[in-house]
Amino acid sequence: MNKIKTSIPPSHEHPFAQYVRILGKGKKGSRSLTEEEAFTAMSMIMDGQVLDVQLGAFLMLLRVKEETSDELLGFVKAVRNSINAPDHLNVSFDWSSYAGKRRHLPWYILSILLLAQSGERIFIHGASGHTIDRLYTEQVLESLGFATAKSWADCEDHLDKTGFCYYPLHFLSPKLHEIIELRNTMGLRSPVHTLARLLNPCNADHVMQGIFHPGYRPVHQEAARDLGYQHVAVIKGEAGEIERNPDADCLVQRVENGALFDDTWPPLFNRRHMKEELLDIETLKAVWKGGIQHEYGEAAIWSTTAIALALKDKTLSQDSAITRAKQLWETRDQSLLS
Repeated sequence: MNKIKTSIPPSHEHPFAQYVRILGKGKKGSRSLTEEEAFTAMSMIMDGQVLDVQLGAFLMLLRVKEETSDELLGFVKAVRNSINAPDHLNVSFDWSSYAGKRRHLPWYILSILLLAQSGERIFIHGASGHTIDRLYTEQVLESLGFATAKSWADCEDHLDKTGFCYYPLHFLSPKLHEIIELRNTMGLRSPVHTLARLLNPCNADHVMQGIFHPGYRPVHQEAARDLGYQHVAVIKGEAGEIERNPDADCLVQRVENGALFDDTWPPLFNRRHMKEELLDIETLKAVWKGGIQHEYGEAAIWSTTAIALALKDKTLSQDSAITRAKQLWETRDQSLLS
C-alpha cells in the first residue's frame, strides 16, 4: 500500500495541524478560530507552509462551519500583508467582483462606467472561470474593449485614462487565486470568495460589496468596520455581484466611521422581471448607446449607481441619489462603447 507523502517525520506534528484540529475536533471539541489564530493560519497558507491535504481540510471545515467576523478579520489582515499596492493610485471606490452572472446581464459594469464618467476612480478586483456557466467581469470588459490590468503600472494607466481598472486576483494575489481555482475540484466555494471581497487593496475611502447569502451581509459589515474601513455598503447583490435587483427591497448595511447602519431601499417595480433567455454582451452595448431600451437593466444600472453615490455623499437622500444617478445615465457619453 502506498503511503501518503508528507514533508515532516511521522513522529512530529506539522505546525499547521493545530488549526485543522481547532475546526474539526467534533461537535463538542471544535470551535472557531480567534483573530490571531486566523491571522497566523492564513499567513502560513500565503507563505506556502501548508500541505495540500491540510489546506483542503481547513477550507472545507470552514465552509461547513461558516466564517466568523473575527476569522475574516485575521484572514484579510494576513492577505493584505502580502499585497503591496502603490500609495499614489488615489482610488475612490473599491469594487470587488467574484461571483459572475447567470440569470441577468452584468448591468453593474455600466454603473461603473457611469461613476467613472462622473469623476470617480474605481478599483475593480475579481476572479473569473472558477464556477461553470457564469459571465464574469473580466470577459465582459474585454468584450466591451477595455484591457485587463496585469501590473500595478497598468492599473495606474487605466485609472488615469478611463477612471477605472480591473485587476484579476491571479495578479493581485496568486496564492488566493490558486485556492479559488479549487472550486471545481472541491465542488464547493471556499472562504476565499468571502475574504477576497474584503481586501480593499488600495485602501479606498469607499467600499462596495455584493454578497449572495443574506447571512453573510452583517459578517462583512462587522469585519469591514473592524478593518478600519470608513465608508462601506454591503448588499445582497444580484447573483452575488454588486448590483441591485430593482424588483425587490434592498437592505444596505453600511459602515460610517466605525458605526453600523441599516437602510432599506424599496423596490422600484410592482412586478418581477423574467430572467434573460440569453446573456448577450451586445445587449449591454446597445443599451448604453441608446439603441434599445431595457426596463430592468436600466433600473439596475441607475439604482446601483445611486447606492454608490449615497455612500459617498451623505447629504443625498435615497430619492435624490436616484435622481442624480438618472441624470448621469441621461448625460452619459454614448460613444464610449463602439
